[in-house]
Amino acid sequence: MDKDLDLLDIKLLRLLDQLYTTRSVTRSAEALGQSQPTVSIWLARLRKQLNDPLFVRTAEGMLPTPRTDALMGTVREVLGGLQRLAESGVEFDPPTARRRFRICMTDASHITLLPRLLSHVRAVAPGVALEAGRIDGDLARALQAGEADLALGYLPWLDAGFYQQTLYGQDWICLANARHPRVVSESGDDWNLDVYQAEAHIAISSGTGYQLLDSALASHQVSRRVLLELPGFLGLSAILSTTDLIATLPRHIGETLARSTGSSGLRVLPCPFEIPGFTVKQYWHARYHHDAANRWLRGVCAELFIKSGSSP
Repeated sequence: MDKDLDLLDIKLLRLLDQLYTTRSVTRSAEALGQSQPTVSIWLARLRKQLNDPLFVRTAEGMLPTPRTDALMGTVREVLGGLQRLAESGVEFDPPTARRRFRICMTDASHITLLPRLLSHVRAVAPGVALEAGRIDGDLARALQAGEADLALGYLPWLDAGFYQQTLYGQDWICLANARHPRVVSESGDDWNLDVYQAEAHIAISSGTGYQLLDSALASHQVSRRVLLELPGFLGLSAILSTTDLIATLPRHIGETLARSTGSSGLRVLPCPFEIPGFTVKQYWHARYHHDAANRWLRGVCAELFIKSGSSP
């Protein structure tokens, strides 16, 4: 070659990755452990080397240019390769590690699993940060690319190229106001399928497990009068505890919500018809099966959610 290639500094590649993920100079600086002025200087250097603005300030944050969109696949491939080189043969040491893990999960797991996981990680690995990612159509690609480290939930479509480990099983229950005027007598004799069909309901539209509920309603020819549909569990306990509506949901999230409201808030009722159960698992891509940090994270989840039966 006639002249030396002007290679990009690894820290500049990491900045490009962070800016693309966060759309924020401030958040990128925090993630990289640098001051905001330093990150601004690095970004200026990147723009000069690549001869492109790379990111443009908008009301929605720092949005990437088409050149940046085109570069990101290569940038993340290079970063992943360098990380694997650096970690090859090196054990993960939780007390001294500085690492961010992205774990994809449903909003139910934000309530049932994430608090315990965060508490444990802070105690044994204070330099480790967690990020809760969404479960969506991009999940398989994100796990394969290393953009997500782990997925927790009921995800039967993750098969080829993925490992999985069962954490716990789930069946279904109903939740109602503890002072519900028709369905919460001490004997429980006033709760049956006819009453279930006569009452008004809240439906939760998120989560793959709800396909099982919808199929069971259809197969048993159970009618349900839905007055409110929610995209997730945010606000569910507050609505149930102040109305006479009924919710049908997996046992783990239902019992967790009931405990959080106290004995006077919500009451757990048996589901009056049969809904197939399912298993909550952790999933990871085969590329990271032997990665020391990923193995540690999987071991933590197994320790917390298998041995204790997932109960707090």
